[in-house]
Amino acid sequence: MLNIDELKFDEKGLIPAVVVDAISKKVLTVAYMNRESLKISMEKGLTCFFSRSRQELWLKGETSGNYQHIVSITADCDNDALTVVVEKDGPACHTGSDSCFTKEVYQSDERHEFCLENLYELLVGRKKDKPEGSYTTYLFEKGIDKILKKVGEECTEVIIAGKADDKKETVYELADLAYHAMVLMVQMGISLEDVHRELASRHIIDHKVKQEKMTN
Repeated sequence: MLNIDELKFDEKGLIPAVVVDAISKKVLTVAYMNRESLKISMEKGLTCFFSRSRQELWLKGETSGNYQHIVSITADCDNDALTVVVEKDGPACHTGSDSCFTKEVYQSDERHEFCLENLYELLVGRKKDKPEGSYTTYLFEKGIDKILKKVGEECTEVIIAGKADDKKETVYELADLAYHAMVLMVQMGISLEDVHRELASRHIIDHKVKQEKMTN
């Protein structure tokens, strides 16, 4: 574990901190910490920055309630920059946006970014706007029974492909299952964060079980 004294703060006593969402992996913001704000961040488990404009410490969420709960802090190879992975309570940007990085400068015509959060937001949009000709629209219009039926069908397809030891087909069917499961999530108002928290709690339990087995 790296010691704070090994970090390289600049001539003003600051170090840049890139804040990343633990779930979506999106960059939320870039801020600065000094030695004191970093210590506070580690003690409280909440991001605390140094405001260069106000020349004072700034605990994120203290006035807005949009706290950022720290999962980990990692230094780069030169020890002069930090990545802070967080679970957030609300928008990261003062504008109310989820991230400070929203203004597109360039987009490749050949390469496209994909993440589950973007897919989830697309599905939310389909449920709200219901564009004609969309399969997702069809599922939402048919309702919960149809969605559940499709989830069940895709589960069966995964089992069949897995039993046949067909890796390519299993990947294909797992993707279908994941899509329909996310449609169900949107239908029921279940967020990616809800599932993330549940999985995280199981990881902790599994870790404890492993420790108990090792000590017995």
